Amino acid sequence: MTSATRPSPEYVILLHGLARTARSMRKLEKSLQQAGYQTCNINYPSRKFCIASLSEKAIGEALRQIPVSAKIHFVTHSLGGILLRQYLHHHELHNLGRVVMLGPPNHGSQIADWLQPYSFYHWFFGPVAAELGTTDNTLLKSLNRVDFKVGIIAGRRAINILCAPFLPKPNDGQVTVASTRLEGMQDHICLAVSHSFMMSRPVVIRQVLIFLQQGHFDHNGNHC
Repeated sequence: MTSATRPSPEYVILLHGLARTARSMRKLEKSLQQAGYQTCNINYPSRKFCIASLSEKAIGEALRQIPVSAKIHFVTHSLGGILLRQYLHHHELHNLGRVVMLGPPNHGSQIADWLQPYSFYHWFFGPVAAELGTTDNTLLKSLNRVDFKVGIIAGRRAINILCAPFLPKPNDGQVTVASTRLEGMQDHICLAVSHSFMMSRPVVIRQVLIFLQQGHFDHNGNHC
């Protein structure tokens, strides 16, 4: 096969969650590379800016590293999915492929509601802390339904013993399965994984690869 007929590489942008780093997505990134994807695993200062600013900074930086003609997929964890929704609400990507969101708090988290009155919560998580609740969340409501090809992976294993018992079930310890769902999503699957480490679990990585390649998950044996 000559260079003229060789398929162009497809890129995957990875966006980590709140108070995490690109390192948390490294195992997933390696699996994507082994599957033939070029990757862009972005570090962004999740505790320093609001969602709108983080969205422009993180995704804008990633896109500048990728050829304009390349097909671009996204895999996000938690807050990363909200940043992508915010970005796509204001920008059109003509070369957007498929998106997989892991544990996204698409309708907010009750944990954020409970912690709003406490100053340490805002001190530690920064401006984003005020934007992730479920009550009167105008930002999340404004993003509305999605019009791109997205598959969502929710977790149903709650190992966060401080918060999980008080969240509606099923949940992953931080986000309820109900909150991950989006109107217009292409597929949704619920797996026996927890929020904080789902991106490194083989069962999740397998489903990510299936969705990126086929546009749907493998639902055999998975129920929630």
